[in-house]
Amino acid sequence: MSAFQSVTRLPARPSTRHRLLGLTAAWLLTRALMLWLLAHNGLPLLGRGSVAREVWKLYQHWYVLLSHGAFPAHDTLWQYPPGAGPVLLSPALLPGLTYFQAFVVLTVAVDALVTLALAHAGTRPDSSLRGAGYWTLGLPLLLHVPLARYDVQATALAVLSLLALSRSPRACGALAALGALVKVWPVLALLGLPRGRPTRSALTWAAATGAVALTVLAVLFRNPLAFARQQGGRGVQIESLGGTALALATHAGWPGRVRYRYGALEFTGPYVSTVAHLSLALSASAFGLLLLWRIRARHWTPATPYDAALSAVLLFTVTSRVISPQYMVWLLGLAAVCLTSPLTTQRPAAALIALASLVSVIAYPALYHQVASCTWKGCALMVMRNGLLAAAALFSFARLWRSTKLMTQEGEPESGTHRLPHGTLSPS
Repeated sequence: MSAFQSVTRLPARPSTRHRLLGLTAAWLLTRALMLWLLAHNGLPLLGRGSVAREVWKLYQHWYVLLSHGAFPAHDTLWQYPPGAGPVLLSPALLPGLTYFQAFVVLTVAVDALVTLALAHAGTRPDSSLRGAGYWTLGLPLLLHVPLARYDVQATALAVLSLLALSRSPRACGALAALGALVKVWPVLALLGLPRGRPTRSALTWAAATGAVALTVLAVLFRNPLAFARQQGGRGVQIESLGGTALALATHAGWPGRVRYRYGALEFTGPYVSTVAHLSLALSASAFGLLLLWRIRARHWTPATPYDAALSAVLLFTVTSRVISPQYMVWLLGLAAVCLTSPLTTQRPAAALIALASLVSVIAYPALYHQVASCTWKGCALMVMRNGLLAAAALFSFARLWRSTKLMTQEGEPESGTHRLPHGTLSPS
C-alpha cells in the first residue's frame, strides 16, 4: 500500500515544481510591468502623475514630521492609526535611494513576501496554489497603484496572520494586532477563528501585542491618536456606494458639488450628511450581521477563518463612506488566502473582486476626471465597480452563513461541534 502510494504521487512533484516556476516567471513579468507603468505614470491614461504623487509629496512630508518624533496632528490628511508611522519611516532602511525609490522597493519586497507565503501555504497537503496565482495575477489588475500606497504592507500582515493560524495561533493574533495598528481592518482576520483554546490564545496575544506596540509608539511619538479626529470628519467620497448615488442624483437636478476634502474628492451639498449617516448605519448593520453569524455558526472547516475575514472586509468596504481604489488590494489579498484552501466558499466572491479591480483602474486613474465630473460615463463606471463589490459581499456572506450553519443531514456535525483540518470533530 505504501509503495503504491509513493508511485502514484511521483508525478505530482515535477508538476508542483513547474507550477512554482511558472508562478515565479509570472510574478517577475507582472511586477516589471507594474514598475514600468509607475515610471511612466505621467501619461494621461496613467493619472498624469497623481498616483506617484502620494508617495513623493505626501508620504515624504509625513516622513519628515515623523522623523522629528511627532505624528502630523493638525494635518487633515493624516487619518491613519499610529502603526502607519513605522511603515512610512521604513524607507530610511535604504539610505542609498531617494524616499520614493526606497518606498517602492520595500513595497515590491513585501509583495514578494506575500507571494512566497501564499505559495508555501499552497504546497501543503490539502491546499492549493490558486491563492498564490490569484495574488500574482490579480494585483497587476490595479496597474501601478499598489506600488504607490502602503496598503500592500497592511494586507501582508493580514495575510500572514491568517496563514499562521494553523501552526501558531499566537503569531496569528500578534500579526493581526500589528496590522490593526497599521490600518485597523486587519483585526477582522480574527473574526472567524473557531471556538476553543487556540482562539483564546490568539486573542490574548493580539491584545498583548497591540497594547505593547501602542505603548511603544506613544513613548516614541507625540499625538499618536490624532488620526481619530481627522477620520471622524470625513464625508462621502465620490467612489463610495453613497457617492455613486449622489453622482446619479446630479443628473436629476441635485445641486451638490465635488470638492477636495480630507485627502479625497467628496460631495458637498444638501443631504450629504444624511447619506454619510446612512453609510455608518449600514456599517453598524454589517457588524450586527457578522456578530449574529458568529453566534450561530456551528460548522467550521480550515477555510472558515479565511472566508469570514474576506466576508467581513467586503461588508465594511461596501458600506464605507470611502472606497478608494487601493482598498481593492485588501480584498485581493484576503481572496488569495481563501483560494489556498479547496474548502473555501468564496470562489464567486474572488472572481467578482477581480472584475471589480479591473473596472476600478479604468475609473482611477484612467478616467477619473469623468468620475469627478459625474458624467454618465463616470457614473456607469462607478455603478459597475460598486455593483460588483456589492454582489461580491452578498455572495460572500450568504455562502459563509450556509457553510457554517447547523447541519442535520447524516454525517454532518451535530450542534456544538466544528470540523477540524483532518476531519475530526471537537467540542466547541
